[in-house]
Amino acid sequence: MTEDSKTKKALILDTAREIKVEKWTPAEIDQLRRRLIAEHGEAGKTGSDYIAEVLKDAGHRVLLTLQEEAEEQYEEEFEDLLHFSTLEDAEVSIMRLDELMLKFRSQGENAAVERVLNVARLGKRRAEMIARNRKVEPHKREEKVEISNWFRIWLETPDAFFDWLDVRKKSPEFRAKFPEAEEIVE
Repeated sequence: MTEDSKTKKALILDTAREIKVEKWTPAEIDQLRRRLIAEHGEAGKTGSDYIAEVLKDAGHRVLLTLQEEAEEQYEEEFEDLLHFSTLEDAEVSIMRLDELMLKFRSQGENAAVERVLNVARLGKRRAEMIARNRKVEPHKREEKVEISNWFRIWLETPDAFFDWLDVRKKSPEFRAKFPEAEEIVE
């Protein structure tokens, strides 16, 4: 590491301490960049990406995208969200995803809506992966195929999903495949 880059890092970190923010979004990083130039002239000139990297390396919380900010802001909402060891667990998980989707859409939180969709996609992929695993019991694999289809249909048509699911659970094919699910059929 050269003496100039050490000095630049020191300038960034010293100025960051003066600004005193908990998390660094693009706006705060730009403020820091402008302040470096104002206070240090040519020696303070640097790019926002480099500033973000220095701040991250020093242990600061850096959120560069709306997605990262939404993840930070709604972390509790997304905690422990995906469960699908049983069909009933999967249904509850999708209900919770649906509730979050409606909530975030009504609040105009597009990045949080995208996170909900990403969690559902992850659930679908995990269910598909388990369904393909030959070490898993055949009945559990069938269940995971069913659950991955539930995630797929919810992702494609969330507004119609629960009506479809009611019909699906009452179908002869479903009842024959999953007789133990009888108690979750209304």
